Amino acid sequence: MHMEGGQLGSLESRAPGLSYEKSQDMEDGAFHPQSATKTSGEMDKPLISHHLMDSDGNLAEVPTARVTFQEEAVGSPEVIFVAMFREHYSTLCSLSDQLAGKILVDVSNPTEQEHLQHRESNAEYLASLFPTCPVVKAFNVISAWTLQSGPRDGNRQVPVCSDQPEAKRAVLEMAQAMGFTPVDMGSLASAREVEAMPLRLLPGWKVPALLALGLFIFFYTYNFVRDVLQPYLQEDKNKFYKLPVSVVNMTLPCVAYVLLSLVYLPGVLAAALQLHRGTKYRRFPDWLDHWLQHRKQIGLLSFFCAALHALYSLCLPLRRSHRYELVNLVIKQVSANKSHLWVEEEVWRMEIYLSLGVLALGTLSLLAVTSLPSIANSLNWREFTFVQSTLGFVGLVLSTLHTLTYGWTRAFEESRYKFYLPPTFTLTLLVPCVVILAKVLFLLPCFSRRLYKIRRGWEKEGAIKFTLPGDHALAQKTSHV
Repeated sequence: MHMEGGQLGSLESRAPGLSYEKSQDMEDGAFHPQSATKTSGEMDKPLISHHLMDSDGNLAEVPTARVTFQEEAVGSPEVIFVAMFREHYSTLCSLSDQLAGKILVDVSNPTEQEHLQHRESNAEYLASLFPTCPVVKAFNVISAWTLQSGPRDGNRQVPVCSDQPEAKRAVLEMAQAMGFTPVDMGSLASAREVEAMPLRLLPGWKVPALLALGLFIFFYTYNFVRDVLQPYLQEDKNKFYKLPVSVVNMTLPCVAYVLLSLVYLPGVLAAALQLHRGTKYRRFPDWLDHWLQHRKQIGLLSFFCAALHALYSLCLPLRRSHRYELVNLVIKQVSANKSHLWVEEEVWRMEIYLSLGVLALGTLSLLAVTSLPSIANSLNWREFTFVQSTLGFVGLVLSTLHTLTYGWTRAFEESRYKFYLPPTFTLTLLVPCVVILAKVLFLLPCFSRRLYKIRRGWEKEGAIKFTLPGDHALAQKTSHV
């Protein structure tokens, strides 16, 4: 129920469900301003009362609603939805006697500037204006699309907080009856946190995006120096035309490959740390804990770069420069009187290289699809772990083989070291090879059995020590595992 400033929505709860009036003033759940009567000197204060649910809890079919003024709206219902901006709350003060004892559900959202400007939340401010009314903060994170289409097509969670347990329970039950998943956020002091939720813009993507951008800038600069700047300075060849497509296409797989390895590196570090400590009950360092939490975003960015690399590769033959190079190669072959040009080793290398690349991209696609909440929720834990862990490691191995077949023997050719810089693919192999070798080592019985015991609760010292504050006689107790 998203309404413009100055509007007030009322819902009257009746057992066993909710019942509301219908009117011809609303069509398909849309409010028509011209249907409301305006009074001179007063701002319009219409009410929109919706039939929120049908027999199966589906919100997709919203019937008509009745438009009226605030005075009439607060008359009979016990639950009133306050859908207006903070600065309009004072317009309700004249109705304080009629609102006494009624549940006010605040659905407003402040702007980012307002959120930083005010110390108290909108709901707390509303509660200070109406001390005789239980105020509940809820439904502010639900979009208009979700309200129109129902919780099946949008976010299902509805955070609810209030200082009045009875009022909060009534709204929690209402949200659940509407098909949403209510989340009890505690007292009204949590309203500021609830109001900050819609203001967040991809909070979990900031660090992974900066990481991917940093890797792209590094590898793009590295490839530019090797493949564009070096020929220009030492061979007097102008190859700046490679910047838009060729250099980008050489950079994207490097970023995708390193990002994929960074998805599985924190797991290796966590396992090594557990082996070193001999316990699983000690917290990981904060940097490692945050790294583990961002693996999903890093993996999706890896797939994004890999998909772009595939598209750029398909565009390479379409470039005008490629056609000129192909014609020049034909002329050179005719001039050298060569009627047949075929290098068996290069043919096989390229065939294997392309096949491994397609398999690696296909595996990454499967990982990306199973990362979607709708797909992940349909898998049990063992299936999800198999796809994300086992198949993910297979994808890393395929990507490594893809990179090795691309490089082949170039790492051992002196002419490939331009400005004394090694080929780019040799840099990308460092982290993935470390991850693969560590994974193989952890498969050895001497490591795998010990790691299995630790993750089952085994302790290296055979005991866990608990410190009981305030009891000097029993400062420490030992509980054997």
